[in-house]
Amino acid sequence: MELRVKRAPRIDAEITVPGDKSISHRAVIIAALSNGVCTLTGFLPSETCMLTVQALRALGIKIEQPEPEMLIVHGNRRQLTAPRAEINCGNSATTMRLLAGLLAGQGFDSRLVGGAGLSTRPMDRVITPLQQMGANIVAEGPNNTAPLRIQRAQLDGIQYRSPIASSQVKSAVLLAGLFAKGKTTVEDAGITRNHTELMLNYFLVRTVKEERGAIGIFGEQVPESRDFTIPGDISSAAFWLVAAAAQPGGHLLVRHSGLNDTRTAFLGVLIRMGAQVREAVEDVDQIEPRGTVEITGAPLKGTVIQGREIPQLIDELPILAVAGALASGTTIIRHAQELRVKETDRIAALAHNLRVMGAQVIELNDGLEIHGRSPLRGGRIASFGDHRIAMAFAVAALFADGETVIQDADCIRESYPGFEKALDEIMNPKRMRASTPVIGSLSPARGEEDEE
Repeated sequence: MELRVKRAPRIDAEITVPGDKSISHRAVIIAALSNGVCTLTGFLPSETCMLTVQALRALGIKIEQPEPEMLIVHGNRRQLTAPRAEINCGNSATTMRLLAGLLAGQGFDSRLVGGAGLSTRPMDRVITPLQQMGANIVAEGPNNTAPLRIQRAQLDGIQYRSPIASSQVKSAVLLAGLFAKGKTTVEDAGITRNHTELMLNYFLVRTVKEERGAIGIFGEQVPESRDFTIPGDISSAAFWLVAAAAQPGGHLLVRHSGLNDTRTAFLGVLIRMGAQVREAVEDVDQIEPRGTVEITGAPLKGTVIQGREIPQLIDELPILAVAGALASGTTIIRHAQELRVKETDRIAALAHNLRVMGAQVIELNDGLEIHGRSPLRGGRIASFGDHRIAMAFAVAALFADGETVIQDADCIRESYPGFEKALDEIMNPKRMRASTPVIGSLSPARGEEDEE
């Protein structure tokens, strides 16, 4: 699939975005381990999240899907069964790493395989702590990569300090800890997403906050079945928020978005760059805060993004790199070497595509130096099979002269079904004004807008 993108007219809209990808993965896994039926609404039916659903079904969990964004999960942790075949994780690292934790302490063997992209991503980061717990898990690929073979084992709780800041590592260890004897404690190297511990708490699993942000969990607990509504994905909203922020006078209101404070650091970056941002938490009933984000565009200026804020921005760095190209001055991204082991080498991909569009950029070992405000021009842009690269440059194309073609854009469906429809409404607000808004698309814009 190719996306053809033209310069956008003035942005003035209200939107909703699909359910949060990170929360969707975790909610369906923990619901599957519960003691009864759980209804999940707002679920993200993306390719990666559906891989997690299919994996749980392969493990004997009954999951109904009466609507695309609704799952009815019949939790039954004590009746997990051996899969009849290897479990395909596609290109979803979240699926593979979280399932590795879930499967490490089971009384049966399993094997996790992935697509070409996933099979190059490092798995030693989850293998090491799981082996310390007693797991019989090995990576069959070169350099500790997938496939992962997991044989039956009994686990013991450990105290583990991760050398990298990774919510996936933390989540894998906590899920393994549910099946381990005694107490398991995991400490991250920095502040990371806390969705797993919040979700465990919501399903009435006891966790303990310890020194230096460590999280402890006691084994052999069974989550209590509960219904849950998944908020909109703030990382998906980030693409449209940057589009509005970079357009002086642009205005965007995002409703029903997740506002977990481990996910909103990029709003602080946009404020540093000169955008006007307002967020309002409106609902905390189900632990994950949600509400409204409003942004008004202004001439952006460059900034430095580095250090301890990087783990909280890892998914937003591609679109923030585009924001840097649209800002005056220099934007520097450092300490982001983790971008090199994502769906693609995102540092190299960003540098390549920004240069294709006419931006001045220097590729660093651990980031980028972007000299902004060079006029962007349309062209043929490679997605490199990476959904966030494809979406980031679709937004860049809204500010470029001529038409831009995003190649191999099918990967967008991994995280944001409906992105193309939302993009089409950004480019053609009058044509779409009468349409009925759906999750993942823009609702009718307010006021009159100039059309190219």
